Amino acid sequence: MYVVTGATGNTGHVVAQKLLVNGQKVRTVGRSADRLQAIAAEGAEPFVADLIDKQALTKAFTGARAVYAMVPPPSANTQDYRAYQDRISDAIAAALSAAKVPYAVTLSSFGADKPDKTGPVVGLHNLEQKLNQIAGLNVLHLRPGYFMENTFSQIDIIQAMGITAGPLRPDLKLPMIAARDIGAAAAEELLKLGFQQKQTRELLGQRDLTMTEVTATIGKAIGKPGVVYKQLPDEQVRAAMVQMGMSLDMANLILEMAAALNSGHMRTLEPRSPRNTTPTSYEVFVAEQFVPLYQRKTRAA
Repeated sequence: MYVVTGATGNTGHVVAQKLLVNGQKVRTVGRSADRLQAIAAEGAEPFVADLIDKQALTKAFTGARAVYAMVPPPSANTQDYRAYQDRISDAIAAALSAAKVPYAVTLSSFGADKPDKTGPVVGLHNLEQKLNQIAGLNVLHLRPGYFMENTFSQIDIIQAMGITAGPLRPDLKLPMIAARDIGAAAAEELLKLGFQQKQTRELLGQRDLTMTEVTATIGKAIGKPGVVYKQLPDEQVRAAMVQMGMSLDMANLILEMAAALNSGHMRTLEPRSPRNTTPTSYEVFVAEQFVPLYQRKTRAA
């Protein structure tokens, strides 16, 4: 049996679906019984639990051959993001150890090799370190690049300002990846269980892209070929994020991560190869996911 945490999220639901399609028994863990209904209808066993509850997670993990472990994103107004992450990673580590699970695949991030100055990625560094200390656990930490889904935030900016904008350098090359490709890679590793001891694997997307290139792709797809990307000062980005309802703590962590990316402190370690390159191009992502969301929001406005 496999256990999938974050089973209603962008990567977890893909993991669960692919395991089910391959005839595996899957227990899916989530906070909401209602949200677990869809994957349960496909054959998964729903298990309602809060990921900070060590006892509930131990029960969920008991009997599992392997676990897909992740720290779901908190609500935007979370006041102490890092404490939230550490509570969940503590519970996951305790449950994996208590249930004596032999294999785990984690959702980490590129940059998780660094112990500090990478914003929320520090929490994933700590997750890796905690699981690496569990005797008898074979664990593979997947370190994907920059989620293509992060660019959904540009929809409101385009509608309000007619540009794309953010704290990242316009010429910074980022390994951009679709969440579904992360889920597919995780499921593949869980089905094979070919890893031993403690390992990492980067997932670098189809190719590296700058925000200037991202903007050109978006502009062409939405019929606004003249839209441009503008790097904004941290003060302006921070104020905008807080105005949209994000806590100051989360805004500061995101800006710390952006600074780490801009400086190269947070970067990939593996050279690009067929093994760490994934299939979904940004053009396909924009056509299939960005444009429909942009059109719905435009009509709603």
